[in-house]
Amino acid sequence: MTNSATEGGFIRDLQEQKKEGLTAVDVLQPSNHRLTLLSQNNPRAAAPCAARRVDNRRCLSDTASKSAATMTKFNYSSYLSQFRNAGRKCGDDLSRLQGENRRGGSPEPPEDADPVVFAIRSGDVETLNDLAASSSHSLLKENNDGWLPLHEAAYFGQTDCLRTLLKAFPGSVDKRTLQEQTALLLSVSSEQLPCVQCLLESGADPDICSSNKETPLYKACELENVDMVNLILSYGATVNQRCSQGWTALHEAVSRDNTEICEILIRAGATINPANTYCITPLIVAAQRGLMRALCYLIEKGAGVNMQTCEGVTALHEASKNGHGEVVALLLTKNTDANKPDNSGLLPLHVAAQHGHHEIVSLLVSVTSRAMLRHSWISPLHLAAQYDRHAAAAVLLKTGADVNATLAHSHSIEYADRRTTALYFAVAHGSRRTAEVLVNAGASLSLDPVSPLLMAAHHGCVSTVSLLLERGADMNVRLPSFATTFPALVAVCKNNLPLLKCLLNHGCDALTCFACTYGADAHPPLRGSSIRTAVSHRSDCTLPLNCDERTERATQFCEWISTPAMCKWAGPIIDLLLEHVGHVQLCSKLSELLDGREEWHPIKRKSCSGTTSAAAPLQIKHLDADGERQKEIYY
Repeated sequence: MTNSATEGGFIRDLQEQKKEGLTAVDVLQPSNHRLTLLSQNNPRAAAPCAARRVDNRRCLSDTASKSAATMTKFNYSSYLSQFRNAGRKCGDDLSRLQGENRRGGSPEPPEDADPVVFAIRSGDVETLNDLAASSSHSLLKENNDGWLPLHEAAYFGQTDCLRTLLKAFPGSVDKRTLQEQTALLLSVSSEQLPCVQCLLESGADPDICSSNKETPLYKACELENVDMVNLILSYGATVNQRCSQGWTALHEAVSRDNTEICEILIRAGATINPANTYCITPLIVAAQRGLMRALCYLIEKGAGVNMQTCEGVTALHEASKNGHGEVVALLLTKNTDANKPDNSGLLPLHVAAQHGHHEIVSLLVSVTSRAMLRHSWISPLHLAAQYDRHAAAAVLLKTGADVNATLAHSHSIEYADRRTTALYFAVAHGSRRTAEVLVNAGASLSLDPVSPLLMAAHHGCVSTVSLLLERGADMNVRLPSFATTFPALVAVCKNNLPLLKCLLNHGCDALTCFACTYGADAHPPLRGSSIRTAVSHRSDCTLPLNCDERTERATQFCEWISTPAMCKWAGPIIDLLLEHVGHVQLCSKLSELLDGREEWHPIKRKSCSGTTSAAAPLQIKHLDADGERQKEIYY
């Protein structure tokens, strides 16, 4: 079939079906593709309404030349997203179109739109009636998104077109799109109140939900449209119907802090404490978001202040976590239990300390049971230390918290280093400011199996190392899992020369690094697992700070520095150590290392340039790591 034949058939159908009021027909001129108006009654041909119809017919004829039966190519998915995904709101595109509708009606229909869609978008009821009379089946054709003309009219607020469609096919009132959206839901989502009323009067079911479990009532609450909420409820909508993840209309109204809609819902029979899939009630939502107006309203209506989620979290936990001090203060005046732990055993005070809300910590300290804190596996001070909440830590200490409280043994053993104190937590997590608060409050430096000083050196934090040394940390601390004949701190420093210099300036014993039982003799191959396990197989040359294993024998400096992970740094490290000792005699292993690179030769000569007499090596007695027998060590 040719284009002209298609166009002619389309127009003849209109002519045959029109019984009255026909004043013009559209005739396509193939030569120049424009329409000429042929009128039998010229006065009406000049009327504005007729001109509008002619414009509409022009577009209809153009689209008919492509295919009169082809549905619109307009892509609704580009502007109409799912209403909610796991609790999220509509997409930005839908909000934009809703804004356009409110500012001035429907967007301009695309040039290639289906004739029915074009008529609806243009609000041309007369043309729609013509189409209904000539080809009624076209009123039930779906587009690629499953939208019927009924959905178009409902969404874009064309109430008269909507009535025409419902009159022609009253049974289509609850037809759904591919996203399970009814015309009622679409009209609510675009806030077309007259269309909503028209649909409800025509028998639309207000409880049908979309694929996201969203109902018209829920959507009206989300949009905070009071008139629409009242209208939908007046037609029998189920007020407690659950939507996505068990969320109810009351949840949504509370999340908007809209007490007017809350009141409407409760008067309609809404449950005051509905719990969603995660047992979150509207009051917990209000506390979580700091919505004071909604919170006060719910409490006044009798909502439970001590209800818990499936994770044991209360409204007080949520307010404490999110820093809503005013909400916390209100809840405490309403007999909220501050000693109700969540499933992990944490009280609201723990949560406030963890998130650094020191003002809320001040509110909760006096109402939190000391016995509950003692029986807790971790103290609020530990959490403040871990997350560097120095202000919260200061408040806790000022109000009587034990600076040396220890972690429960059942949880301490979950860490390889068996950490126990808040100070160690602070150092391990790089919380420099909180570490200083704890040290100033008298925190012990020797309660943990692994010294906090070793952990600070492990992180390469010069300022924290200096802080601990200034407060009396033991420079000769040992690694539980790696025995050495030289200061363990030197090994933990790895190749961090500024940190090593800091230690040496504070009195670290550099001389023991040059003690070797083999002296100038050849060193035997490494035996046992001490170095191979702790260093040789670690590309980052990091010594493990754990309590799980103990080396078979103490490792000497020359053995440690000659491992593949450390040997490339041997020259600079030995050079720095030599600056803090006098004349020393290098063992054969160290001499071999320094001979390996030409740029390190001056370092070897430096070992003989000290002020100490080189007439004979100094012989001293040195104990093994186990302290059982003595060996002769040469320096």
